[in-house]
Amino acid sequence: MADVKVLVLDDHEVVRRGICDILDRADGVEVVAEAASVAQAVRRADAVRPDVILSDLRLPDGTGLDVIAHVRKTLPDTHVVVLTSYDDDEARAAARQAGADAFVAKTAGSAEVVKAVLDAATGREHGQHIAVGEDEATARLTPTERRVLQAVGEGKSNREIAEQLGIAEKTVKNHVTSVLSKMGLRRRTQIVAWATQRRAQSFRG
Repeated sequence: MADVKVLVLDDHEVVRRGICDILDRADGVEVVAEAASVAQAVRRADAVRPDVILSDLRLPDGTGLDVIAHVRKTLPDTHVVVLTSYDDDEARAAARQAGADAFVAKTAGSAEVVKAVLDAATGREHGQHIAVGEDEATARLTPTERRVLQAVGEGKSNREIAEQLGIAEKTVKNHVTSVLSKMGLRRRTQIVAWATQRRAQSFRG
């Protein structure tokens, strides 16, 4: 099996070189290009067509989300792993909605970074994803909770959901809390990201 070709994108040279060294030492991985900006990443990705782009989120001329958008349009076989120091739910949701294959914090160990790259290249779910399949995620939900899940995923407010389902707004809030707990999520934005992913998978399928 050929090595996984990786483009590393980070505007801090010391960090970028460190990441490249980690990947170059790993079995089955080859760093084929480096970039320090969105513009460089786009040009070099088009030239080398990597299997995986390991991308910082905040860059001098844009964000990793801009790189993801380009990849999704022009390099459908290339996967993107977001590697960033901004490990928060909003950043995670934004990366996932843009089409990132995984999200790894810079505080992760070397083995975790390598695993994320290999998992992305082979299409396996990585632990830093909101990694729940549809059946697994919704199996424990009640029928009402599933309707609430769908409505939250569509971006509706608790008040709108209450009017739609004919229940009290406080009851909707309780259902949302229960849905989050059962799905192993912490914030409402993660439900939206999950729903976006499911719609994207259905479209691709």
